[in-house]
Amino acid sequence: MADVHVRVCEQEIIKYDLEIKALIQDISECIGPQNELTELNSKVKERFSRLRQRIQDLEQMAKEQDKESDKMVFLKEVEGHRKQMLSNQTAWRKANLASNLAIDRLEKEDLLNIGGTAARQRKLTKESLAQTSSDITESLMSISRMMSQQVKQSEETISTLSTSSRTVLETNEEFKAMTGTIQLGRKLITKYNRRELTDKLLIFLALALFLATVLYILKKRLFPFL
Repeated sequence: MADVHVRVCEQEIIKYDLEIKALIQDISECIGPQNELTELNSKVKERFSRLRQRIQDLEQMAKEQDKESDKMVFLKEVEGHRKQMLSNQTAWRKANLASNLAIDRLEKEDLLNIGGTAARQRKLTKESLAQTSSDITESLMSISRMMSQQVKQSEETISTLSTSSRTVLETNEEFKAMTGTIQLGRKLITKYNRRELTDKLLIFLALALFLATVLYILKKRLFPFL
């Protein structure tokens, strides 16, 4: 069981060592921004802390070995891991130095080019503002045309409704007049209902008046221009 723990510990040491080497390579190639370099260094510190702890664990397990030969073998491995860790720390410092130099150089180049960049930016800003102003003007003109069309359509709709309203009122008045005529005919028929000939004549006159009125209304509706 002790050998299993030792092998697991050694595997974790190798894993952290490889992760540290990969991060150091990333740092050496980092040219900014500064917060990216800071984040990479934080990861390296965390891996170094884990690696250091596992080396100490391996050392403790080596001291607990019953066989002196096994103890010496494991302690030798511990020494090798510590040397490798120190080598990684040296490479880490060199990678940081190279990265910082690259970041400083790029920042200086940016400062030297800031004048030209600012001029180009101002030109682009002016062009953008001009285009935006043109777009806004075109949009306002389009909205104005749409509003004019809506107003015209509204006026036409109001005119149509007004005409329809007058027609309805006129028709209503005509039907009222027709109703009055029919009521008058009914009264006449009632008044002279005892005189047969007179009744027939009055009925005929009422019907004729009714038909004439209906025909007049229909003619006016169907042939308004005649």
